[in-house]
Amino acid sequence: MNGFKIFTKQKTNRIDNHHFYHSGILDHGYTPQGLRWHSKQSQEVRFHQLLSLLPLDTESIVDAGCGFGDLCGYIRSKEKYSLRYVGLDSLEIMVKEASKRTNEAVYQCDILHDSLPEAEFYICSGALNILTRNAAYLFIERCYNASSRGIIFNFLAGDKDSKTFNYLKEGDIKRLGEKLNGRVVFRRHYYESDCTVAFYK
Repeated sequence: MNGFKIFTKQKTNRIDNHHFYHSGILDHGYTPQGLRWHSKQSQEVRFHQLLSLLPLDTESIVDAGCGFGDLCGYIRSKEKYSLRYVGLDSLEIMVKEASKRTNEAVYQCDILHDSLPEAEFYICSGALNILTRNAAYLFIERCYNASSRGIIFNFLAGDKDSKTFNYLKEGDIKRLGEKLNGRVVFRRHYYESDCTVAFYK
């Protein structure tokens, strides 16, 4: 388990996330493509997988790495939940747009270092993709510890050595969940190299 130990002086992002997302917004506007998703459809396929693991009796979530708050809008469109929603993002441009779109509490926050709000579940879609592996493990652990019931997140699955994107092995994710004493449930086979998982307390 030594691979999960984090030292805050280590590099946390593979690339400059400010440039990565700001250039996406310049090219594509405030759209899923501006967040580096292929399309709105591919973004919503991932939202569907996340919600398939969220218990229907859930009352509060934190959207960790919320981007424009699109997950909040997707949840409202399904009318299956009545949730207290909080969004967190490290970039001011995301926080401003998500606040306008959701009319909910959205805060600028460095999830790796700042104090985190409590909620039943933390949900994360895409925010792990440009972190380093160790930073991703810390991100997951901190969100899990701030939740009362667990975390649900997606990640790029595999062992590719990319300078831009963070690929994580399913076995390592499973071991991390077990280390945290969570019940681990996976969702697979909806997109190549994409996986969704829940750690339930």
